[in-house]
Amino acid sequence: MGVGHAGVGGGSHNDPVVLDRFSEPTRTWFAGAFAEPTAAQLGAWTAVAGGDHALVVAPTGSGKTLSAFLWALDGLLTARRSPTPSSGCRVLYVSPLKALATDVERNLRSPLVGIRQAAQRLGTTLPDVTVGIRTGDTPPSERRAFATKPPDILITTPESLYLVLTSGARAGLAGVQTVIIDEIHAVAGTKRGAHLAVSLERLDALLERPDGPGPAQRIGLSATVRPVEAVAEFLGGARTREDRGREVVVVQPPSTKKIVVDVVVPVPDLADLRAAGATDLAGNADAPLVRPSIWPHVEERVVDLVAAHRSTLVFTNSRRGAERLTAG
Repeated sequence: MGVGHAGVGGGSHNDPVVLDRFSEPTRTWFAGAFAEPTAAQLGAWTAVAGGDHALVVAPTGSGKTLSAFLWALDGLLTARRSPTPSSGCRVLYVSPLKALATDVERNLRSPLVGIRQAAQRLGTTLPDVTVGIRTGDTPPSERRAFATKPPDILITTPESLYLVLTSGARAGLAGVQTVIIDEIHAVAGTKRGAHLAVSLERLDALLERPDGPGPAQRIGLSATVRPVEAVAEFLGGARTREDRGREVVVVQPPSTKKIVVDVVVPVPDLADLRAAGATDLAGNADAPLVRPSIWPHVEERVVDLVAAHRSTLVFTNSRRGAERLTAG
């Protein structure tokens, strides 16, 4: 047992033929939605399709969430891994943040709808896949419903997973086949992580019963993690130095951080603000009426940037500067 590193930079772990392992509707949807798989996705799909546990370490924007979910979604939609549609929850997603859990639930709609539409165009009917969220904010009625009618995919937090496993609702997790732990670096090496590790072992004990599906496949996701080997051992469930836990394949494509800095001056000449034609009217009423200022140009530039982008983060030197900028 231990840690294995996927050869993401070349070889089979970077071979687009891995897409051939997916069903035709999934391949059709992916080809229409994306130009090509990322290195992280190819490495992760090769590992999980081969039955391995995987730790995917890649920068933000590399498609990590889809790298973990797509193989599981394809299995749910095509009944590849569970031929009985009433087998309860089969994919468990654990997020350290409730807000992140909500984002993932929303982001899953696109592939689920897209793959179903692709199947319809191909003349194929796919089963419905349900997605549920279980956090501290979940209403009691929805919590009770989980025990009798669990969703195919459950999105939860470490603490809520513990509560499910220690209640009668744990029967809804008896068919779990895939466990995805997002932002795993946020919990590994902490008390919260130790608590989660116990819950994962409890889950496997539930799954390893004679009538169960066997231990779940574990997939960890992280944008930044160091040392990788230690987090992989945490994911694999290592108990001691001698017990290395389950074999975990580390998918870590090479990446370089590119920093782009633009220095923008909102006026043609800082030494001649009068020529820019802007004046500052702020100040006391009994003060001189006007004076040359760069502030109106800065405010106009910020407004243009806000209008041109979905989100904008503006730093100022002081709270007074922030208040003045937003009041402009």
